[in-house]
Parts: sequence; C-alpha cells; structure tokens
Amino acid sequence: PVKTVRYYADIGLVDAPGRTETGYRRYDEAAVRKLAFVRRARDFGFSIEECRSLLSLYEDEQRASSDVKAVALEKIGEVERKIAELQAMKATLSRLVDCCHGDGRPDCPILDDLAGRSETS
Repeated sequence: PVKTVRYYADIGLVDAPGRTETGYRRYDEAAVRKLAFVRRARDFGFSIEECRSLLSLYEDEQRASSDVKAVALEKIGEVERKIAELQAMKATLSRLVDCCHGDGRPDCPILDDLAGRSETS
C-alpha cells in the first residue's frame, strides 16, 4: 500500500523516490526490488529492524551467508516459540470448552477462567 511505502521511506528503510515533472513518485527497478524484498521479509514476520538488517546484508556483496543464516535461524526460533504458545492456548481453550456444559445454565467455566476464578486452570 502507498501509506506503507511512504512510511518505509520516512523511516529510511528504503530510499525516497524521485518525482516526475507532474509530481508523481517514480520508483526505479532497484527501488521496486527493495520494496518487494521488504514485503517478502515482512510476510515471513521479520520486524522493521530485522528488515533493515536483512537489507543491509542484501546490499553487501561481501556479506557472509552465515550472517544471513543466523538471522533466519533466530526467526525460526521465534516462530517455534509462537507456535508453542499458540498450541498451549489451544489446549487450554479446548479443555475449557470441554468443561463447559453449553446449556441454559449461567455457570460457565470459560468465563470463570477468564475472570481468574477457574478450578480447571
């Protein structure tokens, strides 16, 4: 989106584009490649600062691939931690749903747990 591209330029993640005579922003091929790179990195969950580091590595022709691999391995660790957290949340919610009668009675273990009053947590 245009707002995102402008934001990236404002924070110095990508270079601000040149302008045409009529004032439109003009992105050259290199800028478009950088923006695509950042978008793909963001799709993988990399933060803005991580994208900044990855872009720096991308532009450094003397980089060591081990540096790039280290960044990716760190991200894999984060993803694995998030997966574990989500699986734990799912297990807890599943247990609470199993404990709930789901009938016309007002008592509800799900709400009790959210309120910190659960015997099942």
